[in-house]
Amino acid sequence: MLKRSPLRGIGRLLSLLLAVVLGTAVLAACGSDDSSGTSSAAKPAADGAAFPRTLKTVMGDVKIPAQPKRVVVLDTGELDDVTLLGIDPVGAVAPHFKTEGGFPAYLKGELDGTKDVGPLLEPNLELIASLRPDLILSSKVRHEKVYDKLSAIAPTVFTETTGGVWKENLKVHAEALGLETEAAAKLKEYETRAKALGEAIKKKDGGTAPTASVVRFIAGPTRLYQSNSYSGVVLNDIGLQRPKTQISDDPEVTMKDVSPEQIDQADADLIFVTAADAEDKTQKKDVVSNPVWKDLAAVKNDKVFEVPDETWMSGIGVQAAEQMLADVAKATGVELPKK
Repeated sequence: MLKRSPLRGIGRLLSLLLAVVLGTAVLAACGSDDSSGTSSAAKPAADGAAFPRTLKTVMGDVKIPAQPKRVVVLDTGELDDVTLLGIDPVGAVAPHFKTEGGFPAYLKGELDGTKDVGPLLEPNLELIASLRPDLILSSKVRHEKVYDKLSAIAPTVFTETTGGVWKENLKVHAEALGLETEAAAKLKEYETRAKALGEAIKKKDGGTAPTASVVRFIAGPTRLYQSNSYSGVVLNDIGLQRPKTQISDDPEVTMKDVSPEQIDQADADLIFVTAADAEDKTQKKDVVSNPVWKDLAAVKNDKVFEVPDETWMSGIGVQAAEQMLADVAKATGVELPKK
C-alpha cells in the first residue's frame, strides 16, 4: 500500500486556498463594477431589490418586472414625486394651468432630457410609446379612458385621484419605483420642517397661529381652496388655522367658487393669492375693486401675498410644498427652518 507524501498534501491545500482567495477577489471586483455602473435614473435601494413585484392599484393588479428606469408621468404630482426620488422621466406633461407654458420653473434643470408628451387631458400615445417606457404613472381621475392603451405600452400605475391625497400618492409611486425608503425619508424631512416653521410663526405671534386663506383666480368664478386640498394640507402641516368657510372633510369638496360679492368668505389674517390664467380672463379686477374685498382684515393690514400657481396648486408634491414653506416664512416674517 502506497503512502501519500505529506508535502504533496500540503501543496494541494495551498492550491485550494489560493483558488478561494482569487475567486473572492473576482467576485468583489464584479460587485464593484456593478455599483459604479448603476443608472442615476433608478437609484438602488433595499426596496428596489424586490422585483418583479405586483402592485394592487385602483385599476387592478399591475406587475412590474424590474425596477423602472424609463418612466413617463402624466400629471404634475407624479412629476414632482419622481424627480424628488432622483429620477428624470423620459416623458411628462406640463401643467394645464400655466400661463407661460412649459414644465414647472421650480424643477428647472431636472428635466433637460424629458419630452413633453401632453397635453394633459389628451396625452400623445404615439410619442409615449416611442420613448419605450418601463413604467407610466397617472391617476384614474385624469386618464381612466386611455388606461388600456397606456397599459399596452408599459406597466401603468394609477392612483384614484390627485390633490389632497398627495402623500398617499407618493407612497404608491415610490412602491412602483422600488424607492419606498427614500420617499418616506423625504416626506418626514418635509413634515419636520413644516412643523418647525409653524412653531416659529406661533412664537413670533405670541403663541397663536394666524388664520390663512387661499384664493385662486381662474377663467370663471374665483375659487377658495379648502383645508383638504393640496395647499390646504401643506398649511395644516405648518399649523396655520383656516377660516370656517374653508374647512372641508368631504373628499369631493376641495374648493369653493365665490362671486366678487362673496369674497368676504376669504377673510383671514393672511391671504395667499394665485392666478391660473391671464388676468383679463379672470374676475380678479372685479374682486379687488369690490368694497367687500377692501374691507377684509388681510387687505387692510397689507397681508395679501401673490404666490406661484404652479407650486401652490399644480405642484402637488414634496418639492412644491417646500416652495410653499418658503413663501409662508416670507409672508410671516420668520426665518425658514433649515433641512
